[in-house]
Amino acid sequence: MPRLIVIRGVDEGKQFELTSPSVTVGRHSANAVPLHDTQVSRRHLEVRAVAHGYELRDLGSGNGTLLNGQPVQVAPLRSGDTITVGQSVLMFTAGRNEFPAAGSELTERVRLQVRPEQDLNSAILRTVAADAGSQILARPAAATDWVRARLASLAALYETAAVISHILDVDQLLDAVMNLVFKSVGADHGCFVLRDESGRLVPKAVHYREGTNRQEELAVSRTVVEHVMREAQGVLVSDVHSDDRFRAVESLHRHNIREAICVPMKGRREVVGVLFLDTQSSLKQVLSRGPDATTFTEDHLHLASAIAHQAAIAVEESRYHQALVNAERLAAVGQTIAALSHHIKNIMQGVRFGADMVRTAIKESDADLLGKGWKLVERNQNRIDDLILDMLSYSKEREPVVEPTDLNHLCEDVLGLVRGRATDRGVAIDWHPGAGVSAVPCDAEGVHRAVLNLAGNAIDALEGRPNAKLSVQALLEADGSWAKVIVMDNGPGIPADKLEDIFKPFVSTKGSRGTGLGLPVSRKIVREHGGDILVQSVPDKGSKFTVRLPMKSAFASDATGLHHIPLPPPEE
Repeated sequence: MPRLIVIRGVDEGKQFELTSPSVTVGRHSANAVPLHDTQVSRRHLEVRAVAHGYELRDLGSGNGTLLNGQPVQVAPLRSGDTITVGQSVLMFTAGRNEFPAAGSELTERVRLQVRPEQDLNSAILRTVAADAGSQILARPAAATDWVRARLASLAALYETAAVISHILDVDQLLDAVMNLVFKSVGADHGCFVLRDESGRLVPKAVHYREGTNRQEELAVSRTVVEHVMREAQGVLVSDVHSDDRFRAVESLHRHNIREAICVPMKGRREVVGVLFLDTQSSLKQVLSRGPDATTFTEDHLHLASAIAHQAAIAVEESRYHQALVNAERLAAVGQTIAALSHHIKNIMQGVRFGADMVRTAIKESDADLLGKGWKLVERNQNRIDDLILDMLSYSKEREPVVEPTDLNHLCEDVLGLVRGRATDRGVAIDWHPGAGVSAVPCDAEGVHRAVLNLAGNAIDALEGRPNAKLSVQALLEADGSWAKVIVMDNGPGIPADKLEDIFKPFVSTKGSRGTGLGLPVSRKIVREHGGDILVQSVPDKGSKFTVRLPMKSAFASDATGLHHIPLPPPEE
């Protein structure tokens, strides 16, 4: 299945499968690929399937479309191409249906047969060493005229290198390479055979030449495959009907395979499989050409070996990359479990301590102790609620429910919630409402949560500081394009080397009191709006967090795809 992967921008990391022949990309939520980048047009571009792959078409976007860094209106797409729209960069990865000759259903028609080893030896016409492919790449001038001509005219190996450099999925990679093999070598059928982790031989990327019967079975001699893998030696096998030596090799004779090439896929470390190609002729065709007339030559054998060598390296790299991804995923899961276990343990200790206080208070009829114990239980219950809500917010993709929101009212509500905690800790609150922010297009609930998180963090940072003050300000930028909420404190500040880490999950400066999810969740919420949270901090002087929200929302629509908010007249 072809995909678009966002590799840079607000939606970085998102992947979109292109399930329809034509999909559009843009800011509007009706697009198959909706982006939250405010510099992307409502309907920016279209990706559609055409006869020989996929095509990109700009839909009259305001800021244009770049394909691999070049401005385009209409252009073909290849796997690995990068598309730049606004501040976002997407990578196009083609699915297996980009190569019409290949099909996963064809692997069902591959049958591996076992024949005596001595029968194989008499059928081998020529051999090639496993490192012959890499030698051709190292010294192309020493190759034969035919190979040099192929390298020059078809650029087979260069095309192979270009293809494998963009594709990590093994199935897609082998399909692409086999497609190039069929351009360079006149085979009727072909496939790769890989050895999986269990040692089983698995056919991949089965191709049938145009005009051949795709319903017939492709017979691959297991004897040949295992010989090639064991000896690390490519072979050119011929089934000459007039020679009694080859009649015993039934898999070659019975299925009319006149010639077959089988070369090892030798990477940097091991032989990972083989590349198998064959041509097929009837007895009448063989007799008319003569027993010495062959389709495959030693030059074909060497070229196939060179291509198989490159494919093997790519397969090794793909498996290595997948192993790294799996290792990182397991490490991330382990880190998450460890962090959550630590926070939950701290919370449960507070609950247990509060419960012990309540139990003692009931036993001793101590009303004051009962109140203190119950407050401790409630406080830790709220911490559990906050942790669960943060986990859900961070892990779930959501689209903001945008509606005109009064930022002044929102901030006043937040300050009302934290005022009691601020008073208990000796923190003064300085509130500055702003003009022009009475109808900011945003998800009020999400932005409320983000601002509440920032205000709560500031109060925690100010605990025990002399002349502690929390300042909150709402305002509209001079050009009217962005609304801002500034949360500032005169606390201890954040060291410069820690600023890059504070938005990472499970990184907290509060010790056991923090979950390490508050700031990542807050930034995620704001970025879902197409905005961001900026931070400035000076050690021992304080920190300043700025929430920026666009006044033109990507989630509302009019003729231009923008939600224009009328600004109130300036206050007298």
